[in-house]
Amino acid sequence: MKNTFYQFLIPILLTGGTLCAQQVDGFKQSNLEKQQSTETKFLQTVDFSSFRKHLEKITSDPHPAGSVANEKVKDYMVETMKKAGLDVQVYPYDVYLPIGSGESLIELVTPIRMPLNQQENILEEDPYSAHPELWKGWNAFTGNGDVTAEVVYANYGTKADFERLKDLGIDIKGKIVLARYGGNFRGFKAKFAEENGAAGLIIFTDPGDSGYARGLVYPEGIFYNESSIQRGSLLTVDWTGDALTPFEPALPLDSKTKVKRLKPEEVGLHTIPVTPISYGSAKEIIGRMTGKPVPSGWQGGLPYTYRLEGGPDLKVRLKVHQDKGFVRANNVIGTVKGNQFPDEWVILGCHYDAWSFGSTDPNSGTAMLLSLSETLGKLVEEGFTPARSIMIAHWDAEEHGVIGSTEWVEQFRDQLSAKAVAYINLDAAVAGRNFGASASPTLKKVIMESAKAVSFPDSAKTVYQVWAGRRDEPTIGNLGGGSDHIAFYMHVGIPSISGGAGGPTLYHTNYDNLHFYEKFADPSFKMGGAVEQLVGIMSLRLANADVIPYQVSRYAKDLDGHFTNAERGIKNFHPVFMGFEQSRAAIASMKSAAESLDEKIATSLASNSLDSKKAQQINQALLQLEKAFIDPKGMYFGSWYRSLYAANDPFSGYASWILPGIQYEIELKSSDRLEEWDTRYASAINELQTRIEKISSML
Repeated sequence: MKNTFYQFLIPILLTGGTLCAQQVDGFKQSNLEKQQSTETKFLQTVDFSSFRKHLEKITSDPHPAGSVANEKVKDYMVETMKKAGLDVQVYPYDVYLPIGSGESLIELVTPIRMPLNQQENILEEDPYSAHPELWKGWNAFTGNGDVTAEVVYANYGTKADFERLKDLGIDIKGKIVLARYGGNFRGFKAKFAEENGAAGLIIFTDPGDSGYARGLVYPEGIFYNESSIQRGSLLTVDWTGDALTPFEPALPLDSKTKVKRLKPEEVGLHTIPVTPISYGSAKEIIGRMTGKPVPSGWQGGLPYTYRLEGGPDLKVRLKVHQDKGFVRANNVIGTVKGNQFPDEWVILGCHYDAWSFGSTDPNSGTAMLLSLSETLGKLVEEGFTPARSIMIAHWDAEEHGVIGSTEWVEQFRDQLSAKAVAYINLDAAVAGRNFGASASPTLKKVIMESAKAVSFPDSAKTVYQVWAGRRDEPTIGNLGGGSDHIAFYMHVGIPSISGGAGGPTLYHTNYDNLHFYEKFADPSFKMGGAVEQLVGIMSLRLANADVIPYQVSRYAKDLDGHFTNAERGIKNFHPVFMGFEQSRAAIASMKSAAESLDEKIATSLASNSLDSKKAQQINQALLQLEKAFIDPKGMYFGSWYRSLYAANDPFSGYASWILPGIQYEIELKSSDRLEEWDTRYASAINELQTRIEKISSML
């Protein structure tokens, strides 16, 4: 690091009195004092009581997508942000969803008749557990059916698990599969079960994964009790978003702009009945199974020997009926308009629909963003306006398949490609006291440096210090699937972050409510304000910087590690593989260019030699760097996923696939397209270098 970088090191006195040196990138030396003043004012303006007020308001009732209660949450968010002074817009879509939760039942037929419980118990300690509008456990996008059949246990229901059953000679055809949550996205459990001929699927949370085998259960502890049920979507189409409108927004049916919609039968929705149950109900099945014991690693936490088959004397009935149709989903977006570059957008987002109350997931993020809206509004009232626009987005129908945000991205794809500086995803962002983040390479530094500006509650340390622990710097993960950053990052190529404070969760159960939050997630209710401060500082730096503070050199460091991992994975099944020579050469060349650009930008800013017109040209070029990885051909597992850099794992649904084109070949244990991918990746990295060098030539 050159000495010029150290001119950007400034001490910021935090509200808690901690002095912490941090690197504030992107600002001319002459503008640093103004930014420091803005950040200090912002930190002091955050009202730590506001988070709790909003969380209590929006999570007092269950509010799944399409419900009347969710409409009320939407109205509250509109009212709150308008009152704060933001320009608020509602973006409606008609998306293909289940109409309510439908009807279902599970019962033993032989050797005894026994209906199985499908809803959480009412607990004296938890007043929310008796709410009259709580639904039974259910899975969105199940098929319909009424089947009575023998049972097969499939462990986690992963691709490998079903292959193992086949190797063991277990016939699944016509039987009901019992699988535990974990290992992959629940929709793939249904997909693999159906592909193998199953008549139905029952999914349960095993106590070995979250239950008494892990520790005290709710309401005494943080783990699933015997009636807890994980709800969730099963949608597994080859794209993200509305099932019927890939690549296009699901605009309202009565919109002047007509959108061509696929027919439901054309998109491969599940046809077998699927529903979740608790381990208290699952034990009634598992305890009566009589087949061969399961292989190593398949035993769960119930006090029985887990068996592969139930045997002919154990019959279970599974009945599910779920109507589907068009449901109105509404995104709510509030904007603080930039006073210099209003068409450069810093976008923050969290979905607001929930499977029940959603006090941790997702609405801790929603409440924090509402409080941030109020804080920014107060600053605007006092004369502060950001240079770039800050947009605060509340997405609908995320739980059913990351739908609301995807439709908005598809609607404004071209504008976002030209204008979006960053997308910061804050799903369940205040669900505990353990801060963490995943990010694209260029944004890793800005979130780390912003974390140095915020005091960690009830501590003499900063968020950064607690986050890093004993490491030199905190670990920042890679973006995977499962939330609203997908379309921004993996379809359009907008640098993205997903982060927040995590903790214990009764994930997707009816117990994810205010009682659980206050007792276990954050009894002090201080993390909401702290996360708001960190997100706000990061947003203000991205919005106000003279030059957008991307760390361009991070591309080379991260890519080098990712290609090392990929080559290691290939050599496990193709030991003579010599490596991605074209891509390696491209990374080495790009590394030098990226480091030179970072240094040139820092030098120009430190010397105040960069004029505003030139800075604006540089910023417009910086916005296009990530797009070097956007390939119109997309992935072989789905052309909607256009980023060569990252995609969600198409076999698990949640995991991060870095270099997804190569990872797909690794999963298939195929060497047929490795040369093609070396060429495609080298081309993208070379294009990135060309764009980097073009910016360097401006300085």
